[in-house]
Parts: sequence; C-alpha cells; structure tokens
Amino acid sequence: IFGVDLPFCHFLRFDDLKEGDVVRHDGKRSDGYLEHIFKHAAKELFGVDVKEITYKALKNKDFQEVTLEKDGETVLRFAAAYGFRNIQNMVLKLKKGKFLYHFVEVLACPGGCLNGKGQAQTEDGKPDRALLAQMEEVYTALPVRLPESNLHVQRMYQHWLEGMDSRKVQDTLHTTYSAVNQSSSSLDIKW
Repeated sequence: IFGVDLPFCHFLRFDDLKEGDVVRHDGKRSDGYLEHIFKHAAKELFGVDVKEITYKALKNKDFQEVTLEKDGETVLRFAAAYGFRNIQNMVLKLKKGKFLYHFVEVLACPGGCLNGKGQAQTEDGKPDRALLAQMEEVYTALPVRLPESNLHVQRMYQHWLEGMDSRKVQDTLHTTYSAVNQSSSSLDIKW
C-alpha cells in the first residue's frame, strides 16, 4: 500500500464506483488542470469568478498563456508548456530570472497528453486528428466535479488528514523551496 496509513485506504475505496461516477476536473482537456487552478486562484485570491478561460498562443501553439487582469493590472499569469522544446525554453528563462508566471502546466508531449506518442496516431505515426477530436469530445462529455465537492476527497481530509487546516495537511500537501548550491549539485545539465 506504498506506506499509506490503512485508515486512508479504508476511506478511499474506489471499488464501488460505477461507470456513471466517472467525472473530470474543470478543464476542457485531460491536461487542463491549469484551468481549474486558475479559476480557483482568481476566486480565492482576487474575488473574481472566471467562467471562461482564453488561451493566448505565444511563440507556438504549444506554449500558451492565460492572464487575469484586475483594475488594469495583470494579477495572475499562468502558462501551459507542452513538449520538451518549450520546457527547455522555460527552464532557461527561469535561470535568467525572466520567467513571469505564477503557475505553469508542463507536459512532455507536444499537443498535450491526448496527443502523446502512445495515443491518437495513424499507422504511419502521424497525429490522427479525427480520433483526437473524438477523444476530446468524449472527455468533455463527462460531468465536471470540483475536487472540493468530491466525497472521496472530503473523506480523505476529514479522516486521514485530520481536517482542512490541520498540521497533517501542512506536512503532507505543502512544501517549501530553497536555492540549490550549484557547486554541490551532481547534475550537470546544460540547457
């Protein structure tokens, strides 16, 4: 059970799920956690209820930006970076201190998860656009259930994590970051 407390496993039983119980997050695609997090942050931090998100493609279709403006000022700046080329460029900008984003959704496959190498491709290895569109349609037909309204998530917080604001929540779900000393790092990656 991978070191998880047994009470946790008791409250997160998924064997009683039926086909109709399958739900999705608030994004339009399988890789759209950015949308849910953006809407949640806009509401919680700035009191703005965002209904629809508009992606703005920057240098290519696999690096897109979403912003929230309030009183003429950009208060949230999120990005979706798909493919190693975009991830590499993102890391370079981070190193140079020229990365302006509060959140970045990173996926290794250009075009996102549904467009990955093991997914919608023709026999000659090219993307099967019709199948990809069909998969996205099936995915968006699933009902949306926000994590905070999911009974399994509520049980996990109540019984395993000892409440929403408990010390166990802080220890289990939150982290801190600190600078890594370049000379002591065994990784010598030149991006």
